Amino acid sequence: MAEPFNILIVGQGGRLQYEAVLFAASLRTNSPDFAGQLFVAEPQPGPKWARDPRMSDDIKSVLSDLGATVVPFASDHFGDSYPHGNKIEALKALPAGQPFVFFDTDTMVTGDLSRLQCDFSRPTASMKREGTWPVEELYWPGYTAIWKSLYDRFALDFDSSLDLSQPDEYWERYLYFNAGWFLGPDPAEFGQLFTEYAVSVRDNPPEELVIQPLDPWLDQVVLPLVIHTLGGGRPRPELDGLDGEITCHYRVLPLFYARESDHVIDTLEAVAAPNKIKKWLKQYDPFKRMIYQGRGRKVRALFDQTNLPRKEKALRNKIKAAGFWMR
Repeated sequence: MAEPFNILIVGQGGRLQYEAVLFAASLRTNSPDFAGQLFVAEPQPGPKWARDPRMSDDIKSVLSDLGATVVPFASDHFGDSYPHGNKIEALKALPAGQPFVFFDTDTMVTGDLSRLQCDFSRPTASMKREGTWPVEELYWPGYTAIWKSLYDRFALDFDSSLDLSQPDEYWERYLYFNAGWFLGPDPAEFGQLFTEYAVSVRDNPPEELVIQPLDPWLDQVVLPLVIHTLGGGRPRPELDGLDGEITCHYRVLPLFYARESDHVIDTLEAVAAPNKIKKWLKQYDPFKRMIYQGRGRKVRALFDQTNLPRKEKALRNKIKAAGFWMR
């Protein structure tokens, strides 16, 4: 039997609240035997937000009807200045000591999460990433110097984090994740370290990072450090269903329609079809145009899904040139 676990996503007024509805609906539709609890963490008004970040009451009611529990959290360190910090601070809203998986809200459940076999004592995260950070600059010190400076900051063993099958100064040699999903045994401990490391690097970066951008990469810069500290590492094969047959991190619908399989596209449209879901998703213009007005299928027709460009930038440029880009 798979170990029960909680799921965490972030719900916020605007785009995220509609994505949260799609996530919750896809979980209920495609993983009806999921035995854990879906928590939708909602940032609360405060000095870190210029506007009220909460979801509408109607959307919270829909989420409740879909089996989700909406939980509030305070933005003590992030907010408008770094909205990605929501995923860091939201962890404190989960029950401490219970295994969890965090998903970016722009994710859809496409298979049965109850089949997921996972060792939660070994934290890990998504490997669906490109070499986006650190950024190669004219006078930069190199991958090893940058990553080692971060491990040294927190007294961590840098050498044991390396993938020695990859060449020196190649980005995949270094522990680097997409923060689209990550998991662990205790959200309280994970969140405390995540916050401590992120604030430290943001406020006082090592000198090797002086010319490196940290927005929007801060969460992905410190996530490997948190996972390494807690005894985790790269995901094992039993988690291939995440970013595979069980979940899809679509990020933006134009890219989703361009590159995902026919099965996943059909799954999205089936989840979004019931009137009780359509009523709310149509309030968000990209969902309305891409899913319900057929623009997504027009994007799909631009590409041969068996021979897609290797770089995401090429996908984006072609979609934009056709006038179909939305987010």
